[in-house]
Amino acid sequence: MDGNGRWAARHGSTRSFGHEQGIEAVRSTVEGAGEIGISYLTLFAFSTENWARPQEEVDALMNLLVYAIEQETENLLRNNVHVMVIGDTAKLPGQVREKLLNCIDRLKNNTGLTVVLALSYSSKWEIVEAVKKIASDALNHKISPDDINIGLFEKYLSTTGIPDPELLIRTSGEYRISNFLLWQIAYSELYFTEKLWPDFRKEDLFEAIADFQNRERRFGLTSEQIAG
Repeated sequence: MDGNGRWAARHGSTRSFGHEQGIEAVRSTVEGAGEIGISYLTLFAFSTENWARPQEEVDALMNLLVYAIEQETENLLRNNVHVMVIGDTAKLPGQVREKLLNCIDRLKNNTGLTVVLALSYSSKWEIVEAVKKIASDALNHKISPDDINIGLFEKYLSTTGIPDPELLIRTSGEYRISNFLLWQIAYSELYFTEKLWPDFRKEDLFEAIADFQNRERRFGLTSEQIAG
């Protein structure tokens, strides 16, 4: 979800104001995903690298996160939305963790769209953490090095139990992945749009999905094999 700062600059306002406007984009996208039956929607809300931003902006983002959770929980409950979080949440301020855990608990029995919030997340962090856990379990003889394969490795990732993304959408005209779900997007389709995140709406989501539906996904096979 990129482009909040540039959107704010274009409107002669602060970066924090741009982040505030991004909430409506989240609301519309979640609504649209639920309407068309998407099972999982992952939102990259705050990266581990974002902690290095000016403290004023980080504080504003954390306060905004608390506000958004408080404002949206009832709406998510009504719309049968389930919420999960991935990332180094131990770094989040106590108030943010408390509100987040309360929201997750209230929505735990919902069976519709699962919204996965990537908070204080980076893929390199996630992979290193997985390696640490595997090494620890190997040292404690819980697993053998011979047991390590793709399936076992994925069980140590923070996304265990969550399907790999079929489509990754990057807003604001940037053409990079920015340390997001590097393992999981090995065969994801990538979609880039010039639209800044605060202007993104569910109609833009539908346009991205329509583009995705016209692609041939081969997973290493040939077109002839897929057709067969």
